[in-house]
Amino acid sequence: MDQPLKQRPAIELEGVHVTLPSRAGAVAILRGIDLSVPSGDAVAVVGPSGSGKSTLLMVIAGLERATDGKVTVVGTDLGTLDEDGLARLRAANIGIVFQSFHLVPTMTAIENVALPMEFLDQDDAFSVARSALADVGLSHRETHFPGQLSGGEQQRVAIARALATKPALILADEPTGNLDLATGAAVMDLLFTLKERTAATLLLITHDSNLAKRCGRIVSLADGRIVSGGAKRRVAAS
Repeated sequence: MDQPLKQRPAIELEGVHVTLPSRAGAVAILRGIDLSVPSGDAVAVVGPSGSGKSTLLMVIAGLERATDGKVTVVGTDLGTLDEDGLARLRAANIGIVFQSFHLVPTMTAIENVALPMEFLDQDDAFSVARSALADVGLSHRETHFPGQLSGGEQQRVAIARALATKPALILADEPTGNLDLATGAAVMDLLFTLKERTAATLLLITHDSNLAKRCGRIVSLADGRIVSGGAKRRVAAS
């Protein structure tokens, strides 16, 4: 019998490979990744540059297709979905926070936050977006464009957009990489607070060992393989 959705892992990767073409021939980016993340957990993914961390996140988000293996996210086999289906799964279930914010420069803060909900034809997109901006302390910046905001404010808008739909899964790729230490710490405090409030699962890509330790489990990658932390169990934070 299938497990109820809440009891299923939020992320389940089985034998996942990603091989990309290059002028020098095929390049193996991920090499047989097995990973299970229980719903509600916070997991940090660490490793040197080029180890495959960002590709792993892109595969889980359905933004990069696995060459081989199975990727199941919030109970759905991503291999069964076309691009429209993947986009709808992301909009409804996955919040993504990138290092470079990825805000639409010609849209105001509230328009950026409302965008995923408008994609889902959600009637209350702007009222929910307004509430999400209030959650990140930016009610006074609703009508400002990204170019009128500081880096920390832009990342808070990105977090509001990622979490406005109360996604089951939050994917964060070096979210403090473009911020100074104090601003980055404040942004991560906010992200962890909102994650706990919504009981979402968090997968965090980071080079920051102190930030990684805030998660309940640390998964280390090297050369496209998991070298530690891949066990399907909770690891107490140190």
